[in-house]
Amino acid sequence: MGQGGVSVVAVVNPKSGGGRTAGRIAEIGGALDAALGGAEIVLTQAPGDGERLTRAALARGATRIVAIGGDGTLNEAVNGFFDNGAAVNPAAEFSFAMNGSGGDFRKSFGAPGDVLEAIAALKDASPRPLDLGRVTYIDDAGASATRHFVNIASFGLSGDVVTRVNRARIAKWFGGPFAFKWHSTMAALGFRPWRVRLTVDDVFDETLSLSTAAVSNGRFFGGGMMIAPAADPADGLFDVVVIAETKTRDMIARMNDIYTGAHVTHPNVTVIRGRRVTATPAPDQAAPVFAERDGEGGMRLPATFEILPGALTLRI
Repeated sequence: MGQGGVSVVAVVNPKSGGGRTAGRIAEIGGALDAALGGAEIVLTQAPGDGERLTRAALARGATRIVAIGGDGTLNEAVNGFFDNGAAVNPAAEFSFAMNGSGGDFRKSFGAPGDVLEAIAALKDASPRPLDLGRVTYIDDAGASATRHFVNIASFGLSGDVVTRVNRARIAKWFGGPFAFKWHSTMAALGFRPWRVRLTVDDVFDETLSLSTAAVSNGRFFGGGMMIAPAADPADGLFDVVVIAETKTRDMIARMNDIYTGAHVTHPNVTVIRGRRVTATPAPDQAAPVFAERDGEGGMRLPATFEILPGALTLRI
């Protein structure tokens, strides 16, 4: 038990699910009582709160964090498990119940989409290892920064799409999958390829003209796109999915294949598995190459991605 008798802390984003979570706090509390025998609920109010509240809870003795919200909430929570790169409490467990506009990470585990069902499933959940990604990149201020990610980090067209979605208002009213599909189509219409040198361990080193590259721990991103159908979040490896330059009309025509995973059979798609990935703009790439991690932007190349095998203990 932590100080004050609290061992489980639920970090809840009341703005997730289009703001609907705010009206379900009492229900969430009741579900946590039934599944886990109770939990302290702390609410995020601003960007970065999920990380700060998680780190503070672990520092005062919490042994389990339950992140409740969308993919961004999960990203902040897993970053809160670390302080200057070191685990705050290596024995602590991580759980989640998703209630966001995308909810991509849960799909890799077949976890329920309803937040109350997901919490109820925690009652009989067993612990398992969970890999994390760590990425060092250039932030919007031009400085080097390092963050963890639990699902997928990517760059190219996807970075453009994430920027559009995060700025969106009207499209999000129709749900995460619609918002991502709409803005993916809009971004594709103005597509220009990015020239990037990509290396994966000692097995791949090429300069490419690409549309998107996804460094994948999980299988889904972008509101349901199965970008990495064979990815396993506990195998100690990234699945790096590279979609090379293609004609705009072909990109739009084949967009539905990404939702089924069929895109990996296309000749312009390459999948490489590895532990360390570096991506650097080619000398002839004048414009910045933007990136994202778990649906959060503010990143650009060059970047280095590293897998951290079994960095967390997951219980869902």
